[in-house]
Amino acid sequence: MTAVPQARDEHPHDLLRLDDAPPERPGADPAAHWPRLTAATAHLDPPLGVLDRAALAHNAADLVRRAGGVPIRVASKSIRVRGVLDAVLARPGFAGVLAYTLPEALWLADSRDRGGSGIDDVVVGYPTTDRAALARLAADEQLAARVTLMIDNVAHLDVIDAVAAPGSRPSIRIALELDASWRGPLGHLGVRRSPLHTPEQLAALARAVVERPGVTLVGIMAYEAQIAGLGDAPAGRPVRGALVRGVQARSRAELAERRGRAVAAVRTIAEAAGTPLQFVNGGGTGSLETTAADASVTELAAGSGLLGPHLFDTYRGFTPAPAAAFALPVVRRPAPDMVTLLGGGWIASGPPGPDRLPQVVWPEGLRMLSTEAAGEVQTPLRGPAAAGLRVGDRVWLRHTKAGELAEHLDAYAVVDGDRVVGELPTYRGEGKVFL
Repeated sequence: MTAVPQARDEHPHDLLRLDDAPPERPGADPAAHWPRLTAATAHLDPPLGVLDRAALAHNAADLVRRAGGVPIRVASKSIRVRGVLDAVLARPGFAGVLAYTLPEALWLADSRDRGGSGIDDVVVGYPTTDRAALARLAADEQLAARVTLMIDNVAHLDVIDAVAAPGSRPSIRIALELDASWRGPLGHLGVRRSPLHTPEQLAALARAVVERPGVTLVGIMAYEAQIAGLGDAPAGRPVRGALVRGVQARSRAELAERRGRAVAAVRTIAEAAGTPLQFVNGGGTGSLETTAADASVTELAAGSGLLGPHLFDTYRGFTPAPAAAFALPVVRRPAPDMVTLLGGGWIASGPPGPDRLPQVVWPEGLRMLSTEAAGEVQTPLRGPAAAGLRVGDRVWLRHTKAGELAEHLDAYAVVDGDRVVGELPTYRGEGKVFL
């Protein structure tokens, strides 16, 4: 992507005003949305990624509405753009970041790396064994006060102590992860995360933490992936949709009861130790309403819903606007009804399948070939729309997942209305690749 005329270091709050969400969902009319982005970015060379300011503002407002007054912690893995994190956190309804690695959390929290600021509340959503990062955390009072580590095993505490003995470091903030999966008639439903499934197991680890010198128990996390990350209205599959909704309803009821008991048990332990819990985190983009209704939860987590990847087109309760998208150039015309794009193999993580491929959205009437799909250096497309495309034209696509798109781009062009108003570097554009 060629440089846009605006400065990269312009404050993200100026580029990404999120306090004036449009009344209508941007992108609802594809015939207006995608040609507008084409015209706005005509001076930029693809491959390029865009952030549509109005769509992002719409999505942020909708997440806050769905959260019903419960604060939302922003999941950074679904963003991977510091400017977006800063702009979202400046909006009421959002508080803190859920990071995915400790080095990332330190980078986000360190005021010396942020021109005197930095994010003052970062929870690492996954356990760490990164000794260098732990050593940096243990040697810095400010970072230790801003960053919370996630554990689900006493062994994680042993790793911390092996890096820096309790008496030689500030107290390290600790959160526990409860397994939120459902173990029902169909077996294990959810992701394989924490081994702590029962309230008793969580309470046992809580006691180990409060009895351990050099650490402070501050929170609990429970991510119900089988609800938040599984669409309940897959296109053309009504039977599967009904099955998913039934399973999710049973899982929600089971989790609400189990999480409530687990949180109550840990609160009792923490309060007896003189360090009351500061947060109980739950949910995700797909489950904000139901998780917010759980009285044991004090905050939610969401990130994907801000950018609106096509994975979230399969939910009945909400429809995010396509705030992030990318364009690839047409570089070949191998047949009258076929064009070839440069690149395109930006495949999302998860179970391999067609739903992990980028979605071709404009021009309409184009599809990938089953024999090639999205390729590392080229992606052939076939369909009636190919006849109207010339070499040098662009095709718009949406990634399956939100944050992974940023791993392929140095920056997003920020589009406001009918023009590019600036650009924001991704983690990659700032020289950071944490996973």
